[in-house]
Amino acid sequence: MTIRPATLDDLEMVLELERSVVEAPHWSEKEYRTGLEGAVGKGLRRCFLVAEHAGEMVGFAVGKVIGLGENAQAELESLAVAGVTRRSGVGRALCEAVFIWCRREGATEVELEVRSANTAAIALYAKLGFELVGKRTGYYRDPVDDAMLMRRELGAGQFSGS
Repeated sequence: MTIRPATLDDLEMVLELERSVVEAPHWSEKEYRTGLEGAVGKGLRRCFLVAEHAGEMVGFAVGKVIGLGENAQAELESLAVAGVTRRSGVGRALCEAVFIWCRREGATEVELEVRSANTAAIALYAKLGFELVGKRTGYYRDPVDDAMLMRRELGAGQFSGS
């Protein structure tokens, strides 16, 4: 498996994969395009990574960091893994790549929101060191679901490449 930065050439495959994953946040094409074009500002930086296996996209992740230095705040904004490759390490590898990038950008912790019904993702995040810190009732649409808020620290030297 290879993890690499996403490009605009990946947009169609990203949308196809995202639409096939019920638990994905279901962003608009414009939102994905903005992330891929790197249209950021006011201290916002974003990484958009894809995972490929045998020439096929098997997952993607989007992370962002806002602010600089001690004020840098990171979020794992989106993670989607193709159904046939779930539970094979793709999600973990994408998360770890985002964590490394966030740490390099100065963040000391990362947050995320996950659908309460997505027990597999919650279990993965718990294994990755995330702790439940809150809940947003009715946050998601299509289908309606609560968002579980999770957070983990990004200690120095915690990841290879950090």
